[in-house]
Amino acid sequence: MLKKINLLILLILFMASVRVQGQNVYEHISNQNIYDFVDELANAGIINLNSAVKPYSRKFIADALVQAAENQESLNKRQRNEVSFYLLNYKLEIDSLPDYNQKFDVFGSMDHLATAINPLGLFYKDKLFSFGVKPIWGINYFINDKESIYHRWGGAEAFAYIGKRWAFYASLRDNNETVRISEPEYFTRRPGGAYKGTPGGGGDYSEMRGGVTYSWKWGSVGLVKDHLNWGNNQHGPMIFSDRAPSFAQIKLQIKPVKWFELNYFHGWLVSMEIDSVRSYYSSYPPREVYRPKYVAANIFTFTPWKRLDISIGNSIIYSDMNVHPAYLIPVMFYKSIDHTLNEDIDNQNSQMFLDISSRNIRNLHLYGTLYIDELKLDRIGDPTQHNVWSFKVGAKETNILLKNISINIEYSRSMPLTYEHRVPTLTFASNNYNLGYYLRDNSQEIFAKVTYKPLKGLLLKTYYILAQHGPDHPFDITTNVVGNPFMERVTWQNQTLSFGARYEFINNAYLFAEYIMSDITGDEEQVELYTPAFYRGQNNTISVGFNLGF
Repeated sequence: MLKKINLLILLILFMASVRVQGQNVYEHISNQNIYDFVDELANAGIINLNSAVKPYSRKFIADALVQAAENQESLNKRQRNEVSFYLLNYKLEIDSLPDYNQKFDVFGSMDHLATAINPLGLFYKDKLFSFGVKPIWGINYFINDKESIYHRWGGAEAFAYIGKRWAFYASLRDNNETVRISEPEYFTRRPGGAYKGTPGGGGDYSEMRGGVTYSWKWGSVGLVKDHLNWGNNQHGPMIFSDRAPSFAQIKLQIKPVKWFELNYFHGWLVSMEIDSVRSYYSSYPPREVYRPKYVAANIFTFTPWKRLDISIGNSIIYSDMNVHPAYLIPVMFYKSIDHTLNEDIDNQNSQMFLDISSRNIRNLHLYGTLYIDELKLDRIGDPTQHNVWSFKVGAKETNILLKNISINIEYSRSMPLTYEHRVPTLTFASNNYNLGYYLRDNSQEIFAKVTYKPLKGLLLKTYYILAQHGPDHPFDITTNVVGNPFMERVTWQNQTLSFGARYEFINNAYLFAEYIMSDITGDEEQVELYTPAFYRGQNNTISVGFNLGF
C-alpha cells in the first residue's frame, strides 16, 4: 500500500511540474459549422488535423483559428470573415472576453474582475479563473403529408478553467419529441436518448454531458461523460459514433512528438440486461439492476509525413466482471488479454480498426476506415466464407473547382453480423444503441453531398443517399455464421434527395430549413422495424427550425 501511495504522489508531482499547452473543454460534435470550418482549414493546408478522433477541444479550435488568422493571404474573403466571426466565440481560450461592445461589470465590487454579458452568454475572466455560461434552446418542425411533428430542446452549458491545467464543463439538455424518431432500432444518424413515456408515442429524454480534465504540454487526462466520434467520415463513422446516449469514460490523449498521437478511453456502458441476482423482488414494484458492461479502446495515429495520418487501434466490450486493471492500460492489445483472462471459457467481444487520412493534395481530403469485428486469414479469398468487418472510403474537395464550394462522396459497406454478438451483455451497444455505424450489419450506402458557402455563416447544401440493408441473420453458433452472403437481396432501402440551408447569424445561433424527398421501401416487417411511421414510403418532408447552443 505504501508503494502505491508513493507512486501516486510521484505521478501527481510530475503532472504538476510539466509546462501546460492548453486545457481541454470539448466542443460537442453537433456544432457542425465549426467542425466543417476546421476541416476546411486542414484541407487548405493551413492547420494540421487528426480528424479520425473527435470531439476537439475548444483550445485546439481556438489555436486553429489563430493560426488561420496569421495566414490571411491563404484565405479567400469569406474564409477571412469566418475566422474573425468564430474567433469571437473562442476569445476566452485565447486571451480575452467575447465582446459585442456590450460589456457590463455586474460584479463591480470585486477586484481584478472582467465580466461580459452579450448574445453569446455570460463570461468571466481573471488571472486564475475563467468561465462561460451559455443558454441552449431549439426547435425543429417536420411536416409531410402524413402529419407534422417536432423535436424541442432546452437547457444550458457552462465551462471553466482554473490556472493552466484544470478545466471543467457541463451541459444539460432536455428533449421532447411528439413522435419518437430516434429509437435504437431505427436506421438514422439522429442521436438517441433514454426515452420516458409510452413506446409508440411521443417521448422525453434528457442528456447530461460534462467532465473534468487535467492537461500538460503533451497530453491530457479526464473523467468525462460525453459523446465521441472515431473514424474519418462525413456521413456516419464506422468505429464509434454519437448515436448512443453519452456515457462516462476516462480519457487519455498524448502527443509527445509531431508524428505520433495516442487516444484512449475506458467507458461505463448501459447493458439494459437485468441482473436477477442483484435485483430486489421482495418489494413492489421490484428494484431491478442492470448487469455491468464496459468498453476500453485505443487508437494510435502515426504521421509518417505531413498531412498523412495512419491510425490503428483496438477495443473490447467486456462484462460480468468488475473493471479490470488490464483494460485500464492504454497501450494494450485487448484481444490477447481477453484470451488470457478467459482461457478455456467464452471470450469477451473485441474489435480492431484502421483509419487512413490524406490531405497531401491541397484542398482534397482522401480517407478510409476499416472496422474488423472478426478476422481469420484463411477466409480471405474463400467464396463460401467472409470475415466480419465494415469499411468506408471517401473524398472531399473544397475550393478546387469553384470557390466556396465543396463536394463530398462516400461509400460504406458492412458485412453480415458486424457489430452483433450472441451474448446480450457483449453487444457493441449502450442503452441498446449501436456504438458504431448507423446502418449496422449487412448494409451498404452511397452518399454524395455538395455545399456552397456564399458568405459568412450561410451554408447551402444538397445531398443524395442510397442506403440499403439485407436480411437479418440469426447469430447461431450451430450454423456457419460467416457463410451468410452479403446483401443477397435488399430488404430495406432509403433513397433521399435533399436541399437545405443553414444560417449562423450570431455565434452558436442558427436558422435552418430543408426540403427532403425520400422513398423508404422494402419488406414490410423490416420497414416497420427500422423506420418511424412518419418516414415510411414516399414522402416530401419540410424541416425548419432554430437553435441556440448545442
